[in-house]
Amino acid sequence: MSRLQNLFRQKTSNVLNVYCTAGYPELNSTLEVLQILQSEGADLIELGMPYSDPLADGPVIQNSSMKALQNGMSIAFLFEQLSDFRKTIHVPVVLMGYMNPVLQYGFEKFCKEASEKGIDAIILPDLPPHEYETFYGPIIQRYGLEFIFLVTPESSDERVRWLDRLSSGFLYAVSSSSITGTASNKLSVQGYLQRLQSLKLNNPILVGFGIRDRAAFQEVCAYANGGIIGSAYIQALEKEGSIQENTKLFLENIRL
Repeated sequence: MSRLQNLFRQKTSNVLNVYCTAGYPELNSTLEVLQILQSEGADLIELGMPYSDPLADGPVIQNSSMKALQNGMSIAFLFEQLSDFRKTIHVPVVLMGYMNPVLQYGFEKFCKEASEKGIDAIILPDLPPHEYETFYGPIIQRYGLEFIFLVTPESSDERVRWLDRLSSGFLYAVSSSSITGTASNKLSVQGYLQRLQSLKLNNPILVGFGIRDRAAFQEVCAYANGGIIGSAYIQALEKEGSIQENTKLFLENIRL
């Protein structure tokens, strides 16, 4: 049983997934941030691989990516940082990024190294599902990695079911057709999540984009297995104080 499967078997609601950017706020902050997120109660961690043109990300995460790139972060250096991370990190860790840098690195090489380091799953928002089916999916599966697709309020029931079949680990429900960090209309999100609920999908559902506080997290948890918080946590790291202090205070104000 994979770490993600085990997580959702043990915890079916209020699952907290926190996004952080590799190499932010400092180049060598990655492991420290992972360890503190784990110790302060994150159920799983989405680790962003910085990219200069992150289409799905809002300005907060874009800025953290640019800072991380300026710090010297790269896929190769990230894998160096993750060489022994499973000695201390036990929660599932999902790598989130974009196709261009992964292809430049070498897709199969990337999957092989991610698997060897102990990564659980990959999110690549710009990988088309038909290309996943015909070429990339078998490579990902060969190395025992799970792959997570995103659905939006505009996704038809047929497309949602298709992406659910292709996904493993969980299904990422984008709360609105916008970028990360933007607020969503409460009623429209509720109707959308109720629709996803009614489809009785195979995968657990985690909701992302625009979740900034406990109230918003609680709202999505009423209709899904949990939520994903990214921009708000990055902003918390920007405040004065240590990573430990800022993370502890932030997650205390989120967890249910």
